[in-house]
Amino acid sequence: MLIRALDPGTDVPLVEALYAEAADYWLLADRAPPDRAKAEAFFTDTPPGADAARSHRLGLFVEGRLSGVAELSFGFPEPADAYLGLMILAPRLRGKGYGARFLAHLEALARQMGGPRLCLGVLEANPRGRAFWQREGFVATGVTRHDAGTGHDIRRFVKPL
Repeated sequence: MLIRALDPGTDVPLVEALYAEAADYWLLADRAPPDRAKAEAFFTDTPPGADAARSHRLGLFVEGRLSGVAELSFGFPEPADAYLGLMILAPRLRGKGYGARFLAHLEALARQMGGPRLCLGVLEANPRGRAFWQREGFVATGVTRHDAGTGHDIRRFVKPL
């Protein structure tokens, strides 16, 4: 297992292939299959007010193949907070401990960057994802927003670092 920064100049095709492999998530989240534009957006999307220069786009490689991605930003919802905007694993790795190991790496990075807590949003329609985050120590904050574009309710979760 290797975790490294992803480069928008060379790694978009790898992200696009992973997104196709993990299309089940995108069909749930966006109600549409992922495409190249979605893979390109991975390198630019950040939460509101987050400092794009401090964001990290990381890839999890297993047996030399991109098998997971994560986007870690800083400055949302509060200026000092770390925010995990996305973490996706290939279906072939789910339930095998890779998610917890990838998350541990992200938490360590957030701590190094001075984040007092790690926040994320969970789709109400994704009970398996919610169960993962709760097993990893995240708790609901009571903040929920409705995404009119997808019809999803998204709950904010947090974990002190």
